[in-house]
Amino acid sequence: MTTEKPTKSIGRKAIRPTFKPRELMTDKPDLAGAWKAQVITLFPQAFPGVLGESLTGKALQDGLWQLETIDLRPFGIGKHRNVDDTPAGGGAGMVLRADVLGAAITEARTGARGRMPLVYLSPRGAPFTQTMARRLAACDGVTMLCGRFEGVDQRVLDHFDIEEISLGDFVLTGGEIAAQAMLDATIRLLPGVLGNAASTEEESHSNGLLEHPQYTRPASWEGHDIPTVLMSGNHGEIEKWRKAQSEALTRARRPDMWAAYEARKTR
Repeated sequence: MTTEKPTKSIGRKAIRPTFKPRELMTDKPDLAGAWKAQVITLFPQAFPGVLGESLTGKALQDGLWQLETIDLRPFGIGKHRNVDDTPAGGGAGMVLRADVLGAAITEARTGARGRMPLVYLSPRGAPFTQTMARRLAACDGVTMLCGRFEGVDQRVLDHFDIEEISLGDFVLTGGEIAAQAMLDATIRLLPGVLGNAASTEEESHSNGLLEHPQYTRPASWEGHDIPTVLMSGNHGEIEKWRKAQSEALTRARRPDMWAAYEARKTR
């Protein structure tokens, strides 16, 4: 038997400004009304990572959201707490075991509340989008399964009806980086996390277009000037310029997005 506890949580509990992100850990998992992220992982020490910094870190301290890591290792089998085995049918690599994952997921779901989708970070999943981030932000939280090695036993995905989501068309060594990226994209949409909520309405992907170029002081730098229209004070003209720039960038860089945008306009 091991005395190590399989779960740790991060959130608003006697937080001092001098604390480092990992020191936000607490053994009391539930903060009333906070959006909850559960992460099942072999590397709980990787969290909160960058999520403990900047605006997401401040929101974590303020109790706007909560992070609970479920360490997969204590659910392992035998003296060495094995969590993986060779692929059925042969092949390279190792696969995370169904019985180990099943026990960890069951443990995590006992701490889930309300609408908390269960997702697996997988390169074969549906591509993660801003629309997905908004959907997750509208839930009560999310439970994320971080894979390792050659992936996880398919029976676990089928049994728990787990949604597979991909960060992009590439392969990582594990799901932890993808989980942090997806959580960042989601948490920033929660009420109160960003100082200016309107900023999420104008950024890339929010309206089907890429964001227009941004400028700030100095007005002239290395022979490059801020476009005159942005200095005019004419908000109507500024809005038209920004929309035209967004459309031009989307058409040039993301023809797939441009085609979808044009199709919506003709409906």
